[in-house]
Amino acid sequence: MDTTAVAQTGTEGKTWGGGNQPLKASYGKLMMWFFITSDALTFSGFLAAYGFSRFKFINEWPIADEVFNHFPFLHGTDAPMYYVALMTFILIFSSVTMVLAVDAGHRMQKSKVVTYMALTILGGAIFLGSQAWEWKNFIKGEYGAVETTSGKILQFVDADGKRVDIEAFTPVAERTRTTHEAKNGLWYASESELIAYDIEDLKTAFKQDENLLVRTMQLNERGEKTVLDREESVKVLDETGKSIILGANLSNNEYGAPLFADFFFFITGFHGFHVLSGVLILIIVFFNVLIGTYEKRGSYEMVEKVGLYWHFVDLVWVFVFTFFYLV
Repeated sequence: MDTTAVAQTGTEGKTWGGGNQPLKASYGKLMMWFFITSDALTFSGFLAAYGFSRFKFINEWPIADEVFNHFPFLHGTDAPMYYVALMTFILIFSSVTMVLAVDAGHRMQKSKVVTYMALTILGGAIFLGSQAWEWKNFIKGEYGAVETTSGKILQFVDADGKRVDIEAFTPVAERTRTTHEAKNGLWYASESELIAYDIEDLKTAFKQDENLLVRTMQLNERGEKTVLDREESVKVLDETGKSIILGANLSNNEYGAPLFADFFFFITGFHGFHVLSGVLILIIVFFNVLIGTYEKRGSYEMVEKVGLYWHFVDLVWVFVFTFFYLV
């Protein structure tokens, strides 16, 4: 008969084998950490795919300072990254107010929780509005470009190397154009917006203006886009110019490689969805704070749990900001 004694750990029959609060965390906070971990892996996969694609098309990738150079009420002013930096500051500051709200909850100071949560919600709402404004400018575009038969992008500059809007030198065609519909010609293609001129009008106008040059997406040794001389510019545009591109969408991008726009819309949109979800959850918790739900429970743990999510959203934006705007 085996008389070997079984060692007792003191945790037999207890949840998790470590008490009802393993790692001194409640079930709710532990599940929030599980969600944050899985979501972090998702964002890591997206950003890794972005990095791989950028490395593959490194010589044609758009320059962030040229793409994100708008600032509200300063039309025509070159302000690279200023507005994106302001957006980032607002989101990070909202994380600070969230910390203060959680701390006030630990102290059972309802009025301060209300104040700091309101500021957090305001910061999140401003960030979402700013991102929508940035999307609008990215989609609309600023200067326009020409796509070649091989899918490359040609932009236009003057003799000093400054970008030129194609509408500034291309006159409106005198002939009447009809918006192309899917039922006419290619069954899968239609114009979303009628352009008052076409590629042939642009080529003719370009040849008449000796001050204009073509800039390709190819980077030179200084990390700048390559500008062709006048003769080469006319030749490339005349032989390879296929269509006019205004702004960016999921299939065309006036700033460079279409993949850049695809990743931009997907990753910033996915993050924006997280911010929107966070704002909605914050509003629900905020009203529960107002009516005294957590005061009656004797704990503001729900504020702490939503705070964990909000800090995660802010941290993810730091990586998105770095990958898209700084690197």
